[in-house]
Amino acid sequence: MHATPAAAVTRALRQHRHRRDALVQILRAVQEHTGWLPRPVLAQVAQGLGLTPAVVEGVASFYRFFHLQPVGRYHLLWSDHITDRMRGSRALAQALCARLELAPGQVRADALASVGTTSCTGLADQGPALLVNQHQVLTRMDGERVRQLADLVLGQVPVPDWPAEWMQVDDNIQRADVLLGSPPLRGEALQATVGRGAQATLDALEASRLRGRGGAGFATARKWALCRAAPLAAGATRVVVCNADEGEPGTFKDRVLLQRQADTVFEGMTVAARLLGARQGLMYLRGEYRFLLASLQAVLARRRARGLLGRHILGCAGFDFDIAIHVGAGAYVCGEESALIESLEGKRGTPRIRPPFPVEQGYLGQPTIVNNVETFCAAARIAQHGDAWWSARGTQHSSGTRLHSVSGDCARPGIYEYPLGVSVAQVLHDCGAHATQAVQVGGPSGTCIAAPEFDRRLCFEDLPTAGAFTVFDRSRDMFEVAHSFARFFAHESCGFCTPCRVGTQLVLRRMDKLAAGLGSVWDRAELDGLDALMQGTTHCGLGASSTRALRDTLQRFGPAYARRLRQHSFVPGFDLDAELESARRATGRDDAHAHLEQHE
Repeated sequence: MHATPAAAVTRALRQHRHRRDALVQILRAVQEHTGWLPRPVLAQVAQGLGLTPAVVEGVASFYRFFHLQPVGRYHLLWSDHITDRMRGSRALAQALCARLELAPGQVRADALASVGTTSCTGLADQGPALLVNQHQVLTRMDGERVRQLADLVLGQVPVPDWPAEWMQVDDNIQRADVLLGSPPLRGEALQATVGRGAQATLDALEASRLRGRGGAGFATARKWALCRAAPLAAGATRVVVCNADEGEPGTFKDRVLLQRQADTVFEGMTVAARLLGARQGLMYLRGEYRFLLASLQAVLARRRARGLLGRHILGCAGFDFDIAIHVGAGAYVCGEESALIESLEGKRGTPRIRPPFPVEQGYLGQPTIVNNVETFCAAARIAQHGDAWWSARGTQHSSGTRLHSVSGDCARPGIYEYPLGVSVAQVLHDCGAHATQAVQVGGPSGTCIAAPEFDRRLCFEDLPTAGAFTVFDRSRDMFEVAHSFARFFAHESCGFCTPCRVGTQLVLRRMDKLAAGLGSVWDRAELDGLDALMQGTTHCGLGASSTRALRDTLQRFGPAYARRLRQHSFVPGFDLDAELESARRATGRDDAHAHLEQHE
């Protein structure tokens, strides 16, 4: 894995033609060979791109998969999603650290290994999961596998020689419909689009009532029409971007589509290019899905060989379009479309101020559409079969089918594709869930519902969802579920705006205090106040949604919080007297009047 740093930088710069907008990809390529990114390496990258070292280090420090301090040659990150914890990931992580003789978050003295956590690996249906060197994934870890893993690391066995079954990632398709149950498209939708014409295909997309499958539910045809109508500068092009940064914890449907229907995803992007007159396509692949890169590149190569990408697609003069894959570096906020574009341009993934919207000025200032994996799959099928075929499924306001990533306390976790409008109760029945007390719909930023609400429907007019469906039975403590989500948002805040940067930390500290048994009615009121404060004050919608799980669990599972409000009056969450120790040392005092008496 390791190479001379200077040689690795030179190779990466040459590979990406010294393009500034490729900075994130250059840093990824360098780190894959050097293991981490010391300042001299960052300075060499900066010089090669004509940037200042401060700019390059600022970008590198933003993404959690870039290391500005040394890590072990075997860098092992446990998924810290709530479902992994429910399967015992924390105890397994402690056992691994003990066998490797290191502390969590630390590097062994011989630099052989380091063990830490990452927010989620997109493998909630087959955890506990591990990410190895931000490249390979290990699934279904247990005590025996941890013992063998420690032996392999201590024996310095190369990762490709580890047991193949550890790296097996199953699709776990439990219910398929029109998206998952059809063969991949290899030109059929493109031929139909060319035959029908661009405007007629866009009209069909509008008539289908397809809405984006990323959670916001914006009308797909409307977005594409706005991009098509946007002014285009001389020499510029419209751009088609696929958001494969499936970072919402508990969601893994796009991972399955990329494994099963990659041709259909790329076909949907190419259909969009035909409608928009776009020449450039980009897929933003989440860093945790790095293990899918080789197979996706192979699909792209096959499509180029078949005349489905490149110049004169299907023999049509002027139909020129190709797709490149950009691999993310670990930043939840890059799931937001403008932050994703910033990352594509080699910058920190900070959401942009809008307007202008990406359809007007997106990637490198060019009109850009951003849709997720499932949306492009659906658009390709509509181009193939027509609008009536799609809109016959679902409800009046939510057409077609939807993929749900089901995990947690159920017998059959995996992917379930239903027409929109299916009830929560039906999904619980089909996945083998029993004694269910709560379902988290749409991941941590979604909605948490209790048993009396299980007749609600999964659709835009009732329970919209980004695709996650996490089940909690009556043995689970819903305070701990919300506590886990608070920890996630505090870790993942991009830090740009004060309400989110500070607010998520204050929520987490208050939850930590309740967990430590120091909670009072005052703390409950403070949590309500923090939730209210963050609504409408954050720079982007991700910050505002960070307290939804807190709000829902407070409303629906109040006893889980009440059990922790043990104090009748306010109790500080830290030792006030200990905080004055530095002042006592500075003044040379240690008398009784220089101490604060703590009252219970």
